Amino acid sequence: MQAEQPRPITVSIVSHGQQALLLPLLEQLETHCAELIDKVVLTVNISEQEFVAGRVWNFPLERVTNARPRGFGENHNVAFTRCHTPWFLVLNPDMRLDVDVLTPMLTQASAHSGVLAPRVREPGKPHLEPHREILTPREILLRRRPNYIAPQFPAWIPGMFMLFRATAYASVNGFDQRYFMYGEDFDICARLRLAGWRLTVFEELVAIHDARRASHRSLRHLCWHVGSLFQVWSSKAFWKYLKTRLK
Repeated sequence: MQAEQPRPITVSIVSHGQQALLLPLLEQLETHCAELIDKVVLTVNISEQEFVAGRVWNFPLERVTNARPRGFGENHNVAFTRCHTPWFLVLNPDMRLDVDVLTPMLTQASAHSGVLAPRVREPGKPHLEPHREILTPREILLRRRPNYIAPQFPAWIPGMFMLFRATAYASVNGFDQRYFMYGEDFDICARLRLAGWRLTVFEELVAIHDARRASHRSLRHLCWHVGSLFQVWSSKAFWKYLKTRLK
């Protein structure tokens, strides 16, 4: 009798009062990807109404309840200490999967792929989210223009869906915890590329982002966002990565 193959992915999801949003995602992971998931590490970052406790899934769900709110990167770094699989998937609670996008990603990943992602679509928008260029002030302004031409290949992958090779994640010591929220996704992509890892986006695979942008509604989140941008622009990784893209 052939031994059952180990499941290759540890999933990390952080809830900021978002357990109601999280339930559909867990159900979709169970429907489409359960055989790939070794465990889901759910971090409850703030006190919130309970929707997940008592539910049984086709994968273990390990819960981390924070005594104090932690930043995006710190939460996922803590979850990574519980990862014993070759792949580590960072997901936002508002991601939606209509099909299994993980199997083809794993099948097509190269030995140098440090982080993988599908294309992303937001409900109500006719086009896929464009690839991201280096996070400069000029790029941020140009991206909002109707005639903006997105890069053919992404310079970084947004943190809503990042499937890391665990060895790559460990090689750059995970997310930089000096970022509380926003900017850490660009930063880790820059450091991975500088370390020789590839960023791979699969053009034929699509996930849905049911976007809930707090920075559009909350002054505190907007301040975090702006502060993180200045932190990115003052980092050594940003300037080193920018030089590689300008060559």
